[in-house]
Amino acid sequence: MNFLIYILIVLALFFFMEFMAWFTHKYVMHGFLWVLHKDHHIRDGRKVEWNDVFAVIFAVPSILLIYFGVVNPNYYLLSAGIGILLYGMAYFMFHDVYVHQRIPILRNFSNRYLRATVKAHLEHHNPHAHYNYGFLIAPLKYYLEEFSRKKAAQK
Repeated sequence: MNFLIYILIVLALFFFMEFMAWFTHKYVMHGFLWVLHKDHHIRDGRKVEWNDVFAVIFAVPSILLIYFGVVNPNYYLLSAGIGILLYGMAYFMFHDVYVHQRIPILRNFSNRYLRATVKAHLEHHNPHAHYNYGFLIAPLKYYLEEFSRKKAAQK
């Protein structure tokens, strides 16, 4: 039974991190730490950006939770750290690898979820856009548009 609780903690932290990423993106990255994030909105082909500092900041809680979860041992802490780690890996693969092609792989892989989420993120990069702060979950309208586009193409 405890194994199920640990799995639920991993999943809960994974999804909670999307909220944390949205909140931090909107109020911190586009707020008082814009100085670190603004170079991410200038797409000039660089492989390293000041914005990458946020990856280190977000990794610290995961590293600490995993470390103390293993050393103590405390599977609740370990599960929380793993949930954050898995979100970080998903974020990196989607945002840095797939969307921005900072590592040029996964170029031709696509589905409705990815197209809708990528569209929302790319619209966020519009210089006048002040919306779409999520990373792995876009506003519902993008998924509905993609679903409608797919249905129209089938007719």
